[in-house]
Amino acid sequence: METMETMETKESLEKIMEIIGMGTSEIIGEEEIREKIKSGKKLILKLGLDPTAPDIHLGHTVVLRKIRQFQDMGHSAVIIIGDFTAAVGDPSGKQKMRPMLDRETILENSATYLKQIFKVLDESKTEVRFNSEWLGNIGLPEMLKMASSVTVARMMERDDFEKRFRGNIPIGLHEFFYPLLQARDSVEIKSDIEFGGSDQTFNIIMGRSLMRSEGMDPQSAIFMPLLEGLDGKEKMSKSLGNYIGVSESPEVMFRKCMEIPDSLIIKYFTLISDFLPGEIKSIEKRLSDGENPRDIKFILAENITRVFCGEEEALKAEKYFREAFTEKGNLHDAEILEIKGNLVEDTFESLARKGVVKSRSELRRLTEQGGFRINGEKALLSSVLRSGDIIKTGKKDFFKISISEE
Repeated sequence: METMETMETKESLEKIMEIIGMGTSEIIGEEEIREKIKSGKKLILKLGLDPTAPDIHLGHTVVLRKIRQFQDMGHSAVIIIGDFTAAVGDPSGKQKMRPMLDRETILENSATYLKQIFKVLDESKTEVRFNSEWLGNIGLPEMLKMASSVTVARMMERDDFEKRFRGNIPIGLHEFFYPLLQARDSVEIKSDIEFGGSDQTFNIIMGRSLMRSEGMDPQSAIFMPLLEGLDGKEKMSKSLGNYIGVSESPEVMFRKCMEIPDSLIIKYFTLISDFLPGEIKSIEKRLSDGENPRDIKFILAENITRVFCGEEEALKAEKYFREAFTEKGNLHDAEILEIKGNLVEDTFESLARKGVVKSRSELRRLTEQGGFRINGEKALLSSVLRSGDIIKTGKKDFFKISISEE
């Protein structure tokens, strides 16, 4: 007969596994995770980052938030900065060979990455390692031994390699080594779970294979779905302009969160917010019962902005948004102000046509008196504008900036 203590332990474990599974696209080795947690083992969580660009957006934080859930349960993360592998270039999802990065660029990007990821992760439970520490010293015999653990046919199972091969697009021999090198990282830190997006499946599974070949218990794998951007269709991407940046101002972050398509509200709650499964189910019911999605997005925008910018800044951003848009209706109805150039002084002709200002000196006085604001912040004539910025001129005129490409 089960004791009350045993029943409580089982219930607790099931709640933990529910949180672990929330929002995931696939878990490989789930039973292994369950048994390790049941045994009380402190898990080593692995995330590899190749700093190929300096900034990250909310799409990148989907995996980070899942790791943070584990950290809140007492487990530790190892963030592996791929300063060695970035020089090779991850071929995942690429239809052409990636250029190799120089070490200076890699280190500069790494510093920016770390500053941003600790807006999500618990720094006290995170260790940062550079994989050049072990890969930079690996000898040819060991490299050949690693290479012998996988066949060319296995490598060609990768969708991106297969497409490039069929399309007669060159595949560098060094690209075959990328998944092996990433797998070696798992061996070195004795990873229990590796995390990644659904586009990292091949690389992470390679880690399980190499650990087995080394006589180690293979790591489990948790894959997170890719997050669609503000267009509701394509994966969030800076190049597509459909992103919400981690380092954006609170006002811009809040506004962009309010632009999330209604169809993605629950997905964003699940993947980006710190709401628990039961709370998200309650929000989903409120939507199905007919509550205005805009009201639900206020909750989401406040939560996301608070996570990345702090509570005080989130409240200021919400106040600004309500001031700017509540009386004017839906955000998407905000009047567009098209300008040539990207400075406040370049808005004169467009503002004059709308009757907002009559002369350049009036625009100058407006800025000097603090009556021209960009996303809630006072602006100067020399302040830089970006497409999508919200400007306020005087007491009641709001516009959404669109910069001409001409």
